[in-house]
This record gives sequence, C-alpha cells and structure tokens, in this order.
Amino acid sequence: MEQVSHASNVVFVLLGAIMVLAMHAGFAFLEVGTVRKKNQVNALVKILTDFCVSAIAYFFIGYTIAYGANFFASAEVLSQKSGYEMVKFFFLLTFAAAIPAIISGGIAERAKFHPQSVATLMLVGFVYPFFEGIAWNDNFGLQPWLEATFGAKFHDFAGSVVVHAMGGWIALPAVLLLGARRGRYTREGHVAAHPPSNIPFLALGAWILTVGWFGFNVMSAQTLDKVSGLVALNSLMAMVGGTLAAMVLGKNDPGFIHNGPLAGLVAVCAGSDLMHPVGALLTGLIAGGLFVRLFTITQNRWKIDDVLGVWPLHGLCGVWGGLAAGIFGSQALGGMGGVSLAAQLIGTVAAVVVALAGGTIVYGTLKTLVGIRLDAEEEFEGADLTIHKITATPDRETHW
Repeated sequence: MEQVSHASNVVFVLLGAIMVLAMHAGFAFLEVGTVRKKNQVNALVKILTDFCVSAIAYFFIGYTIAYGANFFASAEVLSQKSGYEMVKFFFLLTFAAAIPAIISGGIAERAKFHPQSVATLMLVGFVYPFFEGIAWNDNFGLQPWLEATFGAKFHDFAGSVVVHAMGGWIALPAVLLLGARRGRYTREGHVAAHPPSNIPFLALGAWILTVGWFGFNVMSAQTLDKVSGLVALNSLMAMVGGTLAAMVLGKNDPGFIHNGPLAGLVAVCAGSDLMHPVGALLTGLIAGGLFVRLFTITQNRWKIDDVLGVWPLHGLCGVWGGLAAGIFGSQALGGMGGVSLAAQLIGTVAAVVVALAGGTIVYGTLKTLVGIRLDAEEEFEGADLTIHKITATPDRETHW
C-alpha cells in the first residue's frame, strides 16, 4: 500500500507539472498576440529557450539553494518512492521557469536575446530560489520568527508572491533599465499606441494559462491526500471575478478581458486553500480592477513601457494576493484561519525587496557589461529578422 501511495503521488504531481509546463505555451501566445508582427517569432523562441536555461539553472543551482537537495546520487537512489522527488523537482521547476516567462512580456520588442538568457540563468539559479527557500523551506529563520511573533507563518499556497510578485517586481527594473520602445512616447508627451497584433493568439494564450492554472493551484498540495476541491472552486471564482472586473473597467477591450482571468488567478494563488469562495470572488474582482487601472496609469501617465503589463498583472496583483490571503483567509470572513495579516504583509514586502534588488543587480550588471537593448536599426527591423533571420509569416516562398 505504501508503494501504491507513492505511485499515486507521482502521478498526481506529474499531471500538475505537465499542466504548468503547458502554461508556458500560454505565456508564449499571450506575448505573440500582444507584440507587433515583427517580434512574434522572438516571443515564441524566448519562452522555450528560457525554459530550457531555467531547467539547467534550477537543476544544478537553484533547487539546492531553495531546498538543500541535489540530484548527484545514483539513479537507483533517485528512483526511490517511485521517483517522487524527481517529479516534485519537475513541478517546482515549472514554477521557477515562470519568472523569465513573466519578465519576457515586459521587455518584449527591444531586448537582446543572449543577455536575456544570461539573466534567466542568474535569476532562476540564485535570485528566485533565495526567496523560494525563505517562504517554502523556512530558510534563514524568517518563517519561524513570523510564527513566533504573529502566531502564523507567511502563507503562500501556490505562489501569488513567491512566483508572480517576484516575477513582476524583477521585471520592473528590467523594463526601466531598457527604456521605452522607440516611438512609443513623443517629446510632446503624446503616446503612440501599439495595439495587439493578433487578438486570437492573445486569447489562445490567455485560455491556455487559465486552464493550466488549475494544475498550478490544485496540484500545489503536492500529495494526493492533501488535495482540496476548495482550491479548485476558489480558483474558478477568482478567475470569474477578475474577468468581469476587467470587462467593466476596461470598457469591453479584449486585451483587458483576456488578462482579467489571469489577474484574478494570480491573486488567489496564495490563499486558495484558505478562502471562502465569496472571498475568492472578491479577491478576483479587486485584482481585475487593479490590473486595468494600473496598466493604464503606468503606460499613459508614468510612461513605463511594460509591453504586456507584467508589473501590474503579476507584481501588483501578486502583492494583493499575498495580502488577500491574510484578509479573506481569516475565520472572521469565512476562511479557514491560521493566517496573520501582519505576517502576510512582512513576507510580501520581503519578496518585493528581494525581487527589486535582484532584478536591478542582474539587469544593471548586464547593461553595463554587454548591453541589454537592440540598437535603433535592429529594433526598427524587429527582433524576428534581427535575431532569428525570419518572420512569423514570410512573404517569399522558395522554389527548389
């Protein structure tokens, strides 16, 4: 029976890993549909390449930093418990690789290719697992201190803060160091619109992410005996709330509507195992509204050219999710309890500090040493032709 239990857990976590791996196709198509046509190939290539670089970085460095474990034992040892530790690594890798996938949308259309691969190696190898280990493995004593001081640890069931806020806040200094796309803002203060190039691809990306998210959240239980239908229903309600809020505040804009479910799902990750479904719905509604308002402000008022709005979507909605777990997870509001708003605030702020520092150091160093931005002519031609020597839809056919 013990062997059956191990095998069941392996299948459970493996299905989650596969669903989150599929989400990376969602990241890719969300970016493909948003960027201009001359940068669509680059979006696809970046997501796949960054995932593979992330796998190397996390396997050899990051997982050890986060959990103190490595895979340098024999295959016989590694395959114990039906190889559960292997699929657990695979599952957590798909989370870690979401960091560069998130950043990719913010720096799209003007970032150099290979320096970004180096950034991915550093971020997934060192920056992300540093805070991952603090939050999910009690490294450096922050979690025990929070529990002793406030009666509860910082709670992030599926990564509102550990994954999404980290990714969004790492992306912010990268976007600022790169600067806006050429022609995006004029000296007179006008904003040149760059509308999405392909709404169907954008929608496809959003749908793939939305479906995969139920593996992202539900399978975060990591063992079959801890699975909870509450997580699934709360994810659904937050997704619905985010979509409807984005529809209303975004005035039926398809870009906002298809990012709305993502905003709700980002925010509910942390407390999806604690909240009442009504609390999850409110969490999603607030997240959808937050994304629409802050995306508009950052683009039009603050002149921050965050192409896919990854800072408001992942960074701010992730922060809101960390706080929402402390609010709607309380028993007074119908939640499961066992959570402290003060601990949530401190843990969330710690993540933001680590992300900002890590993003600034990594991208600032690369900018100084090798440069991180395409030159004016390369950006005008587009990343597809400049880097990959082909467009998404070549006009000229070859006749052999």
